Formats: sequence, structure tokens, C-alpha cells
Amino acid sequence: MRNFIAIDFETATARRDSICEVGICVVRDGEVVETRSWLVRPPYNRYSYFNINIHGIRPEDTEDAPDFDTVWEEIERTYLDEINTFVAHNYTFDRSCLAAAAQLYNIHLPPLRWYCSLATARRVFNFNCNKLGYLCDMLGIPSGTHHRAGDDAEMCARLFLHELDCAQE
Repeated sequence: MRNFIAIDFETATARRDSICEVGICVVRDGEVVETRSWLVRPPYNRYSYFNINIHGIRPEDTEDAPDFDTVWEEIERTYLDEINTFVAHNYTFDRSCLAAAAQLYNIHLPPLRWYCSLATARRVFNFNCNKLGYLCDMLGIPSGTHHRAGDDAEMCARLFLHELDCAQE
């Protein structure tokens, strides 16, 4: 299980289909080989104050960004032919964002396998907190800007690789 794509979504509002940023981190043979992120124009380019305060992405940042279906087409065409496994931290959120956006844009999703670095952390480690940033800090995993999709995807990928190593010990 050393080939996967860690994925992270940021949303503009509380609606799961309001994706405003997608980040992926591609892992092949247990090595991080690529991290990318895309700003996405959410429906009507509407944002909630609460979400802006979490990730810092604003309507003016995405007014000229592509819609989710365009970004997803690139992800699917470029990455999903060889890897169909996604990892996310609290994957129920990210999986539901993908499902809601797929429904909104009438996208047929290919069969995907999902793993959750949060659930794995709860099994493997004994920390009082299992938030992505905290776990990365405690384990010495380099972190970027938390709540930016590309950085969170890479943090998730590196955390999950660490979890896999610890689970084998």
C-alpha cells in the first residue's frame, strides 16, 4: 500500500460541494513524487466568513479559477489511470466533498479505494489530539501552511507513510 494519492479539499461555505481548493500529493513506492494544488471557483463564487477565516481563500482569489469539473478532469486524466487509492485526514469530509461535487457537476467517479490517516493515527498512536497539524508537529513531519490543500495533502501523505511504518513494527 505504498502507491496512493493523498487528497485534501477546502470549501468556501459549509456546503460540501463548495470546493474552492483541491490539493493532491502523489506517492509511488513509498516516496512523495509530486504535490499540486488548484484553486477552484465554487458555485456562484460565494464564501462564508467562517471558511475564509479557516483557509484565507477569498472570492477574488477564485473569480477566474476553473470550476471543479475542469480540475477533476485533469486529476482523473493525469493521475487516476495508475493510482486509484486516496488517503485523506478525516476522509469522511474529503470523500463527501468529492461525492457532492461529482453530483453537482454530473461527474461519474471511477471506483476509488479510500484510507483515513486520522483513523489510522487513532489506532497506531496514543496522542491526546489527532489533528493533522498536531500529529505532524509531534512526529517531526514537515508542515506547510495548514488549511491550504496542497500543503495539507502532503502532510497527510507523509503522516500516512509514517503510520504505515509504525504499524509494521
